[in-house]
Amino acid sequence: MKKRAVSMLLTAVMAVTGMAATATVAHAEGEEGKVINIYSWNDEFRTRLEAIYPEVESTSSDGTVTTLKDGTEIHWIINPNQDGVYQQKLDEALLNQADASDDDKVDIFLTETDYVFKYTDKDADVAMPLTDLGIDPDTDLADQYDFTRTTASDSDGVQRGSTWQCCPGTLVYRRDIAKEVFGTDDPAEVGEKVKDWDTMKETAAQLKEKGYYTFASYADTFRLYGNSITQSWVQPGETTITVDQKIMDWVNDSKEWLDAGFLNPTVKGQWNDDWNKAMGSQSKVFAFLFPAWGIDFTLSPNWDGDAGSWAVTNPPQEYNWGGSYIHAATGTDNPEHAKDIILAMTADKDNLLKISKDYSDFTNTKSGMAEAATDDANFSSEFLGGQNPFTYFAPVAENIKIAPLSAYDQGCVELIQNSFSDYFQGNVDFDKAKANFETAIKERYPEISEVKWPE
Repeated sequence: MKKRAVSMLLTAVMAVTGMAATATVAHAEGEEGKVINIYSWNDEFRTRLEAIYPEVESTSSDGTVTTLKDGTEIHWIINPNQDGVYQQKLDEALLNQADASDDDKVDIFLTETDYVFKYTDKDADVAMPLTDLGIDPDTDLADQYDFTRTTASDSDGVQRGSTWQCCPGTLVYRRDIAKEVFGTDDPAEVGEKVKDWDTMKETAAQLKEKGYYTFASYADTFRLYGNSITQSWVQPGETTITVDQKIMDWVNDSKEWLDAGFLNPTVKGQWNDDWNKAMGSQSKVFAFLFPAWGIDFTLSPNWDGDAGSWAVTNPPQEYNWGGSYIHAATGTDNPEHAKDIILAMTADKDNLLKISKDYSDFTNTKSGMAEAATDDANFSSEFLGGQNPFTYFAPVAENIKIAPLSAYDQGCVELIQNSFSDYFQGNVDFDKAKANFETAIKERYPEISEVKWPE
C-alpha cells in the first residue's frame, strides 16, 4: 500500500492522472499550447537553456518570460528549495493539473536528486515516461552517465526524466594557503595530502598549526557520508526512517574535527552568511567540497580576491552532490516542445560541451567529458588559474554509485543536519539531538511512525 511518501501528491494526482494523460495524447496529435510553464528553484536551467537552445528569441528584463521564435512563451515559476517550499508549490500545481487551463498547466518541472524519487514514482505518474514523448533513452541518451539515467527512472526502470548535469565532487582549495603550509599549490601534490580520510586528518593538523581551518563547517563533509549509505532512509511502502551508520559516522567525525579545531566553530551549517564569508579572501578556510555547480554558483560569487586563487584536486572520497532533472509533466499541452527542450538540453553533445565551456558545468555525456578532460585549451578555468578542472571531475564521475533514494531524502538530509548542529555547538546533548530529529521529521512527514538508529 502506498504510504504518504508519495502521499498527498500524489494519491490525489493518481485520481486525475488518466484525464491528464488523455489530454497529453490529444495535444501530441494537435496544436501545441502558447505558454510553457516551467517550475524550478533558481535561474540555472533558464540560463543554460538560453545559452544553447536555438529557438530562443528573447527574455524579459526580469527573467520571468522567455519568448521562443515561434511565439511560444516560457513562463518561469521559481520558488526556493529550502524547507520544502518548492515541492509544496509544485505539488499544489500538479494536484490542479487536470482542471487547469492550458496556459496554467505545468509543462516541465525540475527536481533534485534529494527528491527526484518522489516524482518519478510510477503510481503517482506525474512525470511522463520519456518514451511517451518519443524519446528512446537507450539510443537518444546512450551517452549519459548510467547512474543519472537510473536516478531518473521509476521502480520498473522506466526513465521519466533527464539531466544535463553530472555532479561529481572535488576538493577546491586556496592556492596561497597550500603554498604557505605545504610549500606547493600543485593539484597533484595537494591531492596526495587529501587522498583519504586518514591522510586528510594529518593534513588538517598541519593546517591548524599554521592557523587555518580545513573546512568551513561540519556540514561541508555531509554529502560524502550521505552518498555512502547502504539503504534508503525509508524503504518503499514503509513508514519507518532508518538512520544509516554512515550518517552517525558523520556525526561522530564532525564532533571530533570540531573539537580538534579543524573546522571553523563560528560557521554553523551551509547556505548562510557566515558560510558565504568563509569563501572570501579574509577567511582562514583552506578548502571546500564542491561539484562543478558549486564552484560556478557558490564559490565564485563569494570570492572577493584575484582570479586564479583557487584550484581543484581529488576529494578524500568519491561523491556526487546534486543534479537537476528535467521532467515533462503528465497532462502538459506542450509535449513536442518538452521533447525538443529535453533533447536539446540533455542529449545534444555539442550543446552540453558549450554549457561546460561557458559555465564549467560537468555535463552528462561520457564522450564529451572525456574530451573536455584532455582539452586544456578550451576547458581551462580562469577562476581556477588556468587549470582544467575536468581532469579531476571525470575520474570521479566514472566511479559514482548513487546512494539508494527515497521520497523523504530532502527532509531527512536537512533535518538530521539541523538537529545535530545544536549538538555540535554544545546547545544540546547527543540524546537530545536524536530526540529533536525524531520530533522534526515527524512534523515534516506526519505519516512517519518510527525512527530507527544504528546499534
